[in-house]
Amino acid sequence: MKTEKEKMLAGELYDALDPELSRERERCRDLFKRFNDSREDEPGDRRLLLDALLGYPNDAWIQPPFYCDYGYNIVLGSKVFFNFNCVVLDVMPVTIGSNVLFGPAVQIYTATHPLSAMERRTWRESAKPVTIGSDVWVGGGAIICPGVTIGDRTVIGAGSVVTKSIPADVVAAGNPCRVIRRLTE
Repeated sequence: MKTEKEKMLAGELYDALDPELSRERERCRDLFKRFNDSREDEPGDRRLLLDALLGYPNDAWIQPPFYCDYGYNIVLGSKVFFNFNCVVLDVMPVTIGSNVLFGPAVQIYTATHPLSAMERRTWRESAKPVTIGSDVWVGGGAIICPGVTIGDRTVIGAGSVVTKSIPADVVAAGNPCRVIRRLTE
């Protein structure tokens, strides 16, 4: 029989109130609370806290405040920047390439809930992974929904709600987000 964590990572309905998952979220919240309370003149402490939060050494630049569910499901390439007040609900993997910029208040969601009201009453949820390619710029206030992939070198306009995957080398914006034009270099 699968644990609730195994169900979660498989994208199946799972109980988010499971004691193991609750402890992992509490650990994460403790770490990002300390990270968010750190000062600009404490870069060494911030680096150690961020490494502990994600579970591996990295060179990301994350402006506090920053929020996530678990931390260990966030996989970053090199030179990733998150501006102030970003949220990553990393119930499943959130994979981000290198040289990616996130404006303030960007939100990335992997968590989702059943459409059926009867199923929602069970308090079970599920998730779908999110993948963001390299050299992407996501404008402030954008929301990236579960299961979305954003291709390399794409620009997502500020305030966009990305409900479907977006290809590489485009500018996309709106609610729902749609391709506006192709990029050429």
